[in-house]
Amino acid sequence: MLDSKFIAALAVTTSLGVGAASAADLAARPFYTKAPAVYDQIFIWGGLYVGGHLGGSSSRENWVNTASTAAFGDLGPGQGFVQRGSGVFGGGQLGYNWQANNYVFGLEGTVSGMDNHGTVRNNVFGAADDVFSWRTSWMATVTGRLGVAMNNNLFYMKGGYAGVNNRLSVSDTLLPALGSGAATHWHNGWTLGAGWEYGITRNWIVGVEYDYAAFETKAYQLAGGAAGVYTFDARPRDVQSVVARVSYKFSGPLVARY
Repeated sequence: MLDSKFIAALAVTTSLGVGAASAADLAARPFYTKAPAVYDQIFIWGGLYVGGHLGGSSSRENWVNTASTAAFGDLGPGQGFVQRGSGVFGGGQLGYNWQANNYVFGLEGTVSGMDNHGTVRNNVFGAADDVFSWRTSWMATVTGRLGVAMNNNLFYMKGGYAGVNNRLSVSDTLLPALGSGAATHWHNGWTLGAGWEYGITRNWIVGVEYDYAAFETKAYQLAGGAAGVYTFDARPRDVQSVVARVSYKFSGPLVARY
């Protein structure tokens, strides 16, 4: 009887010890938590954008008398002038970008007003009585863009069509020939440029850009209806501009990269 009681007590004690040890093991078991995700935000350059630009430009005007007479304007056949002028340059841009990895492709159109002009008083024959004036007043471009994006930074080149509005006039105030005349033409040409843009938010973009443009030569008739009396071959050359740009991009939010 005593032995059976002793064995039962020993069994109960052993079971209690094993349970306590198991509970201690459970309490000591480590508890793991999932670390928070770490990711970068990628700036997306693709999408439609619209904006404005402002800066300065310069152009070189070239005109040569192609008439067989110097009766009006006192400038002989084959004689002419070259003059450079500069002024404020600004307008708007509208474009669309496509992005493939770090490469950005785009199309952009711009319309810009400009105030490049000059005046020359002719002294070829000593009279200095005829005054030539010229002005390039506005320009439009349609270009393709190719760039490399480094998150919020975009470095790009552009090139394509350019057209400019140009005016040439003359006023002759002394005998033996008196008169005045003017003509305005649209000159077609090409443009090349490069720039840098930075996305300050997911929609607002700022940047700077340099462009060079050259244009065709056109004939100007400055003597009204008297064809051949006083005509010129003229063109605006080497139109260069540097502008600051601000654009608003219509696109979605930044993309998370884990």
